[in-house]
Amino acid sequence: MTTASTPIQIISRALKDIGALEAGETPTADAAQDAFEMLNDIVGQWSNENMMVYYTSEIIFPVVSNQIQYTIGPTGQIGATITGSIAGTILTVTGLASGAICVGQKLSGTGIIPGTIIVDFVTGAGGNVNFLGTYTVSIPQTTASTSIRAYYERPLSISSAFVRVSTTSNGVPIYGGGLDYPIAILGLEEYQMIGLKSLNGPWPKAIYYQPAEQLATIFVWPNPAQGELHLFTSTSFSEYVSLYDAINLPQGYNMALRWCLAERLMPMYGKVSQAQIAMIGGFAAQAKATIKRTNMLPAPVARYPDALLMGKAKDAAFIMDGGFR
Repeated sequence: MTTASTPIQIISRALKDIGALEAGETPTADAAQDAFEMLNDIVGQWSNENMMVYYTSEIIFPVVSNQIQYTIGPTGQIGATITGSIAGTILTVTGLASGAICVGQKLSGTGIIPGTIIVDFVTGAGGNVNFLGTYTVSIPQTTASTSIRAYYERPLSISSAFVRVSTTSNGVPIYGGGLDYPIAILGLEEYQMIGLKSLNGPWPKAIYYQPAEQLATIFVWPNPAQGELHLFTSTSFSEYVSLYDAINLPQGYNMALRWCLAERLMPMYGKVSQAQIAMIGGFAAQAKATIKRTNMLPAPVARYPDALLMGKAKDAAFIMDGGFR
């Protein structure tokens, strides 16, 4: 469950917290714009704080035979070209020309509101990533069926990856079937040490990620014949386009935004009371610390049942004797 709000609501609360607004007042256009820019600066900074990021994005794309270099970003090669329409917050995909559809992709096309993001699978995912069907988007709108570009923002870094190699039955590819193999993430020095970067291979076994300001590049090795890459990266918080965009974040983030924004706005409004500075700074630190404690909780460890690892499964006798027999 998420709690929806808007930037103007966060801004109004923060200004009231520092005493720049009275109850019932609204910020002027200039004050709202200044605070809005600061709010976007805060969410941009949070993208670089690992424990503030609550979701790991999975970037999925099929490799092209004999292609070792791919770009990712608003105009990059990695993404999807689809045919679809939007009614409210439901995107209905009726055609997939290329790529794969995934949560976290931004949409662009005729009639699409800037900043629209795919936030959830509905019927479109099925057991795979590129099924036709329906998806939830972040901004309600009405858009007639059109060609839509679904793209990823440039990741800050790639944490881990694997390649899915398709399997066949009687020579026919099984849709969505395949075996997954881990991929090494190389640094610049390691990639430079590869003597033959165009060496042919069945599928990628390593990648090198070269970030840039807007458009990043992913190099794969060896030169692949097939494979579907799955890259995992910490999600970057998206900047808000307008004061009235929906802020859809997990519980606790609205409070953190409010107090962190208030902390940043105090110098702008000449607030020098040490008691007030300490109080707001404490609230901001506590709100972020609470989120970080939640995000840093270790993931549950999946364990194979003993019956799968041993010739004889254990019975329930330990209930009576504690296992000492």
